[in-house]
Amino acid sequence: MVSSNRRVPEVDLDRVDDKGPGPGPFYFWLILAVWPARDVFDGKSHPAWLAVGALLLCAALYVGVVWSSFTARVSLRTARWLLAALTVLIAVSAYGFGGRWFVLFPMLGVPCGVVVGHLVNRTGELAMVVVVGGVSCLAALVTWAAGASGGDIWSAFYGSGTAGVVTGVILRLATVVSVLKQTREELARTAVTEERLRFARDLHDLLGHTLSLMVVKAQAVRRLATRDPALAAEQAADIETVGRQALTEIRQAVTGYRGRGLAAELDGARTALTDAGISPIIRQEGPPLPPEGDALLGWVVREGVTNVIRHSGARNCEIDVRHDGGTATVEIRDDGTGEPSAGPWGGPSTGHGLDGLAERMAAAEGTLDAAPRRGGGFRLQATLPIEPSTAARHQKTPDHAC
Repeated sequence: MVSSNRRVPEVDLDRVDDKGPGPGPFYFWLILAVWPARDVFDGKSHPAWLAVGALLLCAALYVGVVWSSFTARVSLRTARWLLAALTVLIAVSAYGFGGRWFVLFPMLGVPCGVVVGHLVNRTGELAMVVVVGGVSCLAALVTWAAGASGGDIWSAFYGSGTAGVVTGVILRLATVVSVLKQTREELARTAVTEERLRFARDLHDLLGHTLSLMVVKAQAVRRLATRDPALAAEQAADIETVGRQALTEIRQAVTGYRGRGLAAELDGARTALTDAGISPIIRQEGPPLPPEGDALLGWVVREGVTNVIRHSGARNCEIDVRHDGGTATVEIRDDGTGEPSAGPWGGPSTGHGLDGLAERMAAAEGTLDAAPRRGGGFRLQATLPIEPSTAARHQKTPDHAC
């Protein structure tokens, strides 16, 4: 048996495919430079040519810091040097010109947060505390040295700190989401590999002994064919019996009859849905199912819940299992917004997993129905006939929801 202790794959943060925000939204905060620009136009900043040059250089450095932080081919060291130059320029300009130039400190917090948000991936959260805290203290020190009021000092300190922390946290969260997505994909690939290994071992266990036995009996038939035809016929009959049994076991392995079973899959579905942030509601009624039907409907639950987690974007998922003694039904409903892609004949495509599941259900004379629900969401229903002779004695089990 394959061990259930699955090793969580390690993710290289430097190679994470980050689909978070790009540099565009952070350029917007250059609008804060309008306030010192008004001081220049109102003649409150002298000399005017030096103030205009400082503003233009601030804007250029700001754009350079943000752009270089989001550009893979540019070293992050370049962004740090540009940020240092921007910090010095804003500190000197605010101290020298005063007035509304102190607004540049909250603006400085944005590129500071952008650089810190990328640094956290390599140096940890300490970088955010050191860099953002240092810039905030510098802003408060410069405004105090320039003789600004207590309100201006607090605004510079709080504004630059808040802007840096919020920006850094947003970028950090985007990275964490990307890491989680990549880890989920790695876990899915690992699960497929383990399932293939399990299936290969099952086939080996099924066929190894059976084929060896058939070879031995075939050799006996060959030796006895001329000396004792009756005994040879018995050996040949044994070969036929062993062969039929092997075919039955192989069909069970291929169709999933040796799976974990419905009860185990329902428990696994409850845990998986909860971990994915989806509220599970599971109801079950009716007597126990025979082993073949129990395992096959367990596969229905596994495949249906996997699709809900991966594609639906749902908040709630309901699973109803009913067995009335002659028919067993599993129905999985979600309230998500995921839409199945178009199939080759114009209808919705259920994907390879559900296609294979539909073939298994058809082989067992069952049906599988998968379609969007009115008002949103998706519905998967599997119906399997149960032979009365193989069904267990009817013991009504109470509904339960969790």
